Amino acid sequence: MPALEINQQITFLHASNLEETRRFYTDVLGLPLAREQSTCLIFKVTREAYLGFCEHIESIEPGRKVILTLVSKDVDGWYAALQAKGENIVNPPIHNPRYGIYHFFIIDPNGYWVEIQRFDQPL
Repeated sequence: MPALEINQQITFLHASNLEETRRFYTDVLGLPLAREQSTCLIFKVTREAYLGFCEHIESIEPGRKVILTLVSKDVDGWYAALQAKGENIVNPPIHNPRYGIYHFFIIDPNGYWVEIQRFDQPL
């Protein structure tokens, strides 16, 4: 059987407050809003990867149950920019030798942990 093509990827999660979610993902992280639907927002992360947040999806209890990882070569630059905006940063960037990454976490308005990381050896 020939491989079937997948053109895009979207992860949908619950949003308790769409306006706070919009502010965080557009104003804080700088992700463009790709589509606004009545109870959902979809943000463009990369050329073909998206994050969607909807009010009607069941919520997940806060904590590290879901981690949204954004990979960047400039982890320290992200940390400085988010720190300057006074955002809810969990920890400063650290190297994690177990996973071969350099990273830090920030918490979004819905309680999701957002990780900014760089792989020691890119994928």
